[in-house]
Amino acid sequence: MIAIGMLAFLLVSALLVWLLLFEQARDRVFGGLRRGGSALAAVCRRWLGRWSSRAEVAATRTRKQGGRVAGALHAHRGVLVIAVALLLVPALSILVLRRNVILEGFDAVQRPAVNPLVQELLRGERLTPPPPPPPEVFTTAEVEQVRPMTASADRKWERLDPEFTQKLLVVYKVMREQYGYEMVLVEGYRSPERQNRLAAQGADVTRARGGQSWHQYGLAADSAFLREGKLVISERDPWAMRGYQLYGQVAKQAGLTWGGDWRSIKDLMHVEQRRPGVMKR
Repeated sequence: MIAIGMLAFLLVSALLVWLLLFEQARDRVFGGLRRGGSALAAVCRRWLGRWSSRAEVAATRTRKQGGRVAGALHAHRGVLVIAVALLLVPALSILVLRRNVILEGFDAVQRPAVNPLVQELLRGERLTPPPPPPPEVFTTAEVEQVRPMTASADRKWERLDPEFTQKLLVVYKVMREQYGYEMVLVEGYRSPERQNRLAAQGADVTRARGGQSWHQYGLAADSAFLREGKLVISERDPWAMRGYQLYGQVAKQAGLTWGGDWRSIKDLMHVEQRRPGVMKR
């Protein structure tokens, strides 16, 4: 390769010296280049001329065809309007007749890495719900301020979907054994009437009305933490906030949707199991 490079360098150098020393050689070379350039320009002009003629013919033909199509559409405009209307009727019917449903969450979130303990528990023994804490745990002023109407919430595990119940109990078990958080069911099933009463308190409580929440189908639950015999709900407590983050992570590993991932109004206490064909539209 080095030898070839040296040879090429010598040839180029010899050519340059020849052009510099001999005026006749320069005239011949540059004259040849001019003639070649002129010939190339002539070829390009002929090619462009032919291309322009063909393009003009094609444009004329296209205009004629477009005129024929427009004439046909105008002549059969009644049939065309009817056909378009028939195509749009199904879509417009769905848009007009369907109910405007606002679910408590919309966001599809990516599940975290699989927790081996969660998977083992989901495949293993069936868990039983823990005993409920004393009723006064849910009636404190702090709880009522953060979560209105908590005292009257339904906390009967048997009213929840069995599959959802097992997943939620797995979450509770992992939270207790791996992270040291004792979790409590704050609300499970929720009637449509109660859902409407909560919705009437404003969007900061819930935007879903009766029939629009997974609570009405036993597929949602709100949970919080028990610390030294007291229910801790507010995420302003750093300990509780850390617990909610772990709770959401474990819940997603168990196949549940966590309200803390919602882009609108986040509900850190809430998890749900969305099931096709259950939510009434």
